[in-house]
Amino acid sequence: MPEKPVYLTPEGYERLDQELHDLRTVRRPAVAERIRKAKEFTDTVDNAEYDDAKQDQAFIEGRIQDLERMLATAQIIDEHPAVDCVRLGSHVVVEDENGETQEYLIVGSAEADPRHGRISNESPVGHALLGRTVGDEVTISAPGGSFTMRITRLT
Repeated sequence: MPEKPVYLTPEGYERLDQELHDLRTVRRPAVAERIRKAKEFTDTVDNAEYDDAKQDQAFIEGRIQDLERMLATAQIIDEHPAVDCVRLGSHVVVEDENGETQEYLIVGSAEADPRHGRISNESPVGHALLGRTVGDEVTISAPGGSFTMRITRLT
């Protein structure tokens, strides 16, 4: 079964690729050295430093696998798509029922950071906005309840 694509901005792809490079060339060798030194001190049984280093190694190897998988299935999104409707890479300004505005950038789930206005296309808000145009009212069903937003600007 093919893996579902990971949608990334060019900057997001570069950031993950740099993290992968750092894990392979810096952190993996450093943790291997920690394991080697911990083995020199004493037996590996009841050796807290050895156990800690092995945990770090497991985390690093798992993260390397995750990053390799994400980058292998990555689809780069255009951060400035045509502005006819909301799609991945769109900057959307919405207004809620209270007249408060919020600006979002629609990104893939790997880059979502709601505190900084980067919402996933798979989130309730992101999913509801996809395919909509300026002036559309969108009802979002979220775990906390339903609410309505109106798209006021799309860039």
